[in-house]
Amino acid sequence: MANAKKERTIVIGLITPHQSAEKTEEYLNELEFLAYTVDAEIVGRFTQRLPAPDPKTFLGQGKLQEIAQFVKEHNVELAIFDDNLSPSQVREVEKILRCRVIDRTNLILDIFASRARTAYAKVQVELAQLQYLLPRLTHMWTHLERQRGGIGLRGPGEQEIETDRRRIKARIAKLKEELEAIDRQKQTQRKHRTHLVRVSLVGYTNVGKSTLMNLLSKSNVFVENKLFATLDATVRKVTYNNLAFLLSDTVGFIRKLPHQLIESFKSTLDEVREADLLLHVVDLSHPNFREQIQTVLQTLQEINAADKKMVLVFNKIDLIPSLDSEYFERLKNEFVYGLNCEVLFISAVQKINIDLLKETIYQEVKAIHEKRYPGIIPWY
Repeated sequence: MANAKKERTIVIGLITPHQSAEKTEEYLNELEFLAYTVDAEIVGRFTQRLPAPDPKTFLGQGKLQEIAQFVKEHNVELAIFDDNLSPSQVREVEKILRCRVIDRTNLILDIFASRARTAYAKVQVELAQLQYLLPRLTHMWTHLERQRGGIGLRGPGEQEIETDRRRIKARIAKLKEELEAIDRQKQTQRKHRTHLVRVSLVGYTNVGKSTLMNLLSKSNVFVENKLFATLDATVRKVTYNNLAFLLSDTVGFIRKLPHQLIESFKSTLDEVREADLLLHVVDLSHPNFREQIQTVLQTLQEINAADKKMVLVFNKIDLIPSLDSEYFERLKNEFVYGLNCEVLFISAVQKINIDLLKETIYQEVKAIHEKRYPGIIPWY
């Protein structure tokens, strides 16, 4: 991918009574980072203030003409909308802009496809992509029809669209069968991890979970400063003070995580559902870390894992050295009382307060184990 030509790309967001201009700009910053993850070249961004999205074209006609002029003058190949578009909206906007148009969900699915390394991850991503594609088949055909053009070419017709729809449905059914078989295998594997407390790293994408995983487990999990570097759940057996437990690193969460991905990554997320203790890692240097915390908590709610014992781990404190101890104390009090959990401040890269984190994990794991498995000592 590094040698591939970068697509000249613009990002587009909407300002509404429910989403301020400031929030829209923040979301577009994240959208640009998502696009950067698949090597897009961002050449512009556009926003429009509307009471609600236009049901036909999402944006107003005047704004679309302005963007179309920019697309023509700057040879833009791709326009990415921060909100989800209907198939008909994509079709109408592409007619006006004369470039490819995708939405946030489409972009995230593409990132997952580029990040999938194992056969299991590839099956999960393909399932999510096909579930996203199925209601958009008609649009895909009309896109081909415009490319072919010519008299007598009225599109493939309903019969061919239905044929493709049946093929995709059959493929979805087959992929679901494959995932169910793998899920059963993984459930069996998890059952064999007897008498070991399970600890899972969770958090927004790109907050440093994999770096922390490597540090705590002395493993070699892939780390990169791009979104969704980790797709497959990585599980390692860790021992502190002769007390053994299982530590897992899972896919990062993100605002508006497509429901297709939550469904297809069910088994991966089972590591979170079945965990005894969650280490919720937060990038304290990110300007929107509070919103990211809420996104993670909301996603945990969606996957029925919100009631887990949690330690809130603020990472990357080395990137904000100007903050004083009073700030950390106020922040600690805010979340200790707000979430009723332990709060720690660390730097995984600089290894600041890692011994304190290890001791906290040890005490939490020990308490869980003594309560759940009285009389059994997991020493290895």
